[in-house]
Amino acid sequence: MDTIARLEQVFHNIFEDDSIKLTRETTAQDIEAWDSVQHVTLMLEVEAEFKVRFSTSEMAYLKNVGELVDLIDKKAKK
Repeated sequence: MDTIARLEQVFHNIFEDDSIKLTRETTAQDIEAWDSVQHVTLMLEVEAEFKVRFSTSEMAYLKNVGELVDLIDKKAKK
């Protein structure tokens, strides 16, 4: 399973919405329940799923799901 597909499963669990379909261009504005509190929960679950750790600055500058996928892939290769 590729990174975006695994990430989509995390989104389904966090937002309790199996209809979410992620693209590299998906942003927080595209998912109604994605607020600042849910963002923290989401990032913790992403870290657990992919066994990576993000710094606060890395999380703060993510603009879309594509950038998150790239960051996960970069960290997973270390």
